[in-house]
Amino acid sequence: MTVAEGRLEAIWLKRAHRGPMDPVNEARLDLKGGLAGSVDRSRRRQVTLLERESWGQLMRDLHATVDPSARRANLLISGVSLYDTRGRVLKIGSVRLSIGGETTPCERMDEALPGLQAAMRGMWAGGAFAHVLVAGVVRIGDLITWETQESEIGSQESGLG
Repeated sequence: MTVAEGRLEAIWLKRAHRGPMDPVNEARLDLKGGLAGSVDRSRRRQVTLLERESWGQLMRDLHATVDPSARRANLLISGVSLYDTRGRVLKIGSVRLSIGGETTPCERMDEALPGLQAAMRGMWAGGAFAHVLVAGVVRIGDLITWETQESEIGSQESGLG
């Protein structure tokens, strides 16, 4: 069985509403508030994630070179797909995140780059939001994998999946 492995590429904190995204090398994710030091956290949407590959494709499609921090997500990941992963558990180092759904793009995306909001619709190109299941510190470079569900393991071992 092959397991897709990715990496945590960047971490951004948003310290104020409509404020800049501040890059950091590590951050604490806690059970009650999600990403410590960042605003706009809720119980359901504690942390937001963006795929480096999706962002790169958007920039190629729009013939642009906007920094991925313009998406205003908290974590930039590579090597794993977020598409259609609602309910799955993502492991980043010792932290476990439950994917709640797709992060839909807002009008702020067009402020960063005209046409970006429309380009992000579909295939979860705007990323995903999650809540913290297991707290801890994440660091740039941490390995990322999907937690395998017991039913998936049984199906793969029996040749049914």
